[in-house]
Amino acid sequence: MRNRFILALCVLPIAMIALAYQGGVLATRSYMDEASLQAETALRLAVSALGGHLGRYEPLPALISDHEGIETLITQPGDPRLREEANVYLKSINSLLGSSDIYVMTLDGDTIAASNYDGSASFVGQNFSYRPYFKDAAKGRQSRFYALGTTSSKRGYYFASPILIGTVIKGVIVFKVDIDTIEASWRGGEYKIFVSDPEGIIFMTGSAEWLYSGILPLTPQRRARTEASRRYSDANLTALPVERGTSGNHALMTVREGSDRREYLVLSQYVPEADWTVNVLLDTRSVRTQARTIVAAGILLLCLAGLAVAILLQRRARLSERMQMQKEAQNELEHRVEARTADLARVNRRIEREIAEKRLTEQQLRQTQADLIQAGKLAGLGQMSAALSHELNQPLAAAKTYADSAAVLIDRNRTEEARDNIRRISALIDRMASISRHLRNFARKPNEELAAVPIDEAIRDTAEIVAARLAAADAHLELDLGETPPIVRAGPVRLQQVLVNVISNAADAIEGLDDRRIRVSARREGGRVAIIVRDHGPGVSPSIAERIFDPFFTTKGVGKGLGLGLSISYNIIKDFGGSLSVSNHPDGGAVFRIDLDAMATISEAAE
Repeated sequence: MRNRFILALCVLPIAMIALAYQGGVLATRSYMDEASLQAETALRLAVSALGGHLGRYEPLPALISDHEGIETLITQPGDPRLREEANVYLKSINSLLGSSDIYVMTLDGDTIAASNYDGSASFVGQNFSYRPYFKDAAKGRQSRFYALGTTSSKRGYYFASPILIGTVIKGVIVFKVDIDTIEASWRGGEYKIFVSDPEGIIFMTGSAEWLYSGILPLTPQRRARTEASRRYSDANLTALPVERGTSGNHALMTVREGSDRREYLVLSQYVPEADWTVNVLLDTRSVRTQARTIVAAGILLLCLAGLAVAILLQRRARLSERMQMQKEAQNELEHRVEARTADLARVNRRIEREIAEKRLTEQQLRQTQADLIQAGKLAGLGQMSAALSHELNQPLAAAKTYADSAAVLIDRNRTEEARDNIRRISALIDRMASISRHLRNFARKPNEELAAVPIDEAIRDTAEIVAARLAAADAHLELDLGETPPIVRAGPVRLQQVLVNVISNAADAIEGLDDRRIRVSARREGGRVAIIVRDHGPGVSPSIAERIFDPFFTTKGVGKGLGLGLSISYNIIKDFGGSLSVSNHPDGGAVFRIDLDAMATISEAAE
């Protein structure tokens, strides 16, 4: 163990030296590649910005040269009126397009009209025949040129086009575009951006101190070519102290500025249509600092690794002892977990038994509730039996009378009258069958599925069932179902049971009073239908309203009810997904409100 520790201490310095050297090379190369990609993006953006800014002016000289006033002026250059009109026109176009200057020259190079005609540095009367853009345009070619203005002392980019009268060249029109706005966007950024001409002279730059400096040696030949075109007028041209170098595949440039030396990563792109080169420089100090930082971090990590190895060897014995202690603790924990698991299993079995007992109790409660509902219906059926027997006795007595009369009429050969009596007997039988059918449906246990139930049909059938009870109470039933009675989602038989209970309850409330009207109305409210049953009785006191839907609660005397009707009705409506509530009308009397889901058509239930 000790020998390993000594060997690690000997190998560590050698590894640190190798890492410092090789790691520095690799890290520098990696960060240079990354910086080059970023600078390349900046170079593409700069070239695109320059091309986009200047490209929109390129077709304008040819367009303006076709203007009638310009063509007339170039044929009559000495006419003062034509010159004045052309000057005003060029000034308005210059303001509209945002260019620097627009001017017109004859083939001898004299300027006869300009957008700056009224300025202190007017081009009118100046001769620019020495400019390359004039020479090319005078030969019929579209021309470009960038230079420092000899009259305005302002840099600009020139677009020149010949002025043709028919097929004959009569003059030249020139657009000068200001490039200061693009140059201003290069100042203060992460990159140094500049544009150099074929002679290596910096024409545009975000660093003002580099303007008109040469990044190539200013040989006599280069100076002569520059002075011949008077590209930079009288500007003082100086050589920028530059040293070239490389780092892998990357070009480097070191610039001396006083006592300061700065190294830059250089990316360049030649723009042939403008005959200049756009350069992007990135200071490599940040790249080399990052490389040194990553190397230092690697060395630090190596030191930490060596320290970790030493600590690991030192603590290995302690770890073995600790693992033994943890194993003993784990065995103890497993015993405790087994005991706890057994306790939880017993608790789970007890909970399962309780759940089974609860489910059995719930099942018994549902069965009891169904039996109570049927019992309530049968109790109501018993209360209605006397009234219904009266309803059946009347048509039976009438049918017997009609039958006896029919026999006599047949004996007397009065067959038409006898046939009429038989028709009356048939109608009476239909009436008794209807009464019997409603009575049978009311008594049967409900097993129907929810369906679309027209309110008018349900209330019509209900009215036949409660007709005897209403007659006994001398009550009058008023219906208000609207022009188009709504359709609800319910069970038709159970809905009749609810309406029978509520209307019968209202009949009990108004029996013996002066106002014995019961009003039943139905209206649609959004996706629901409200069925409202209002009586003109004494209303419902707050203490009764709280318990009125409870099972076996009743305000009637002994033998007059079990107190199940409204409780059963409440649960039926709840099964339909609706609600049943009671309140007092402001003008007196109780109001029972049934809310159910509305349905558009009868066929909607099947869908």
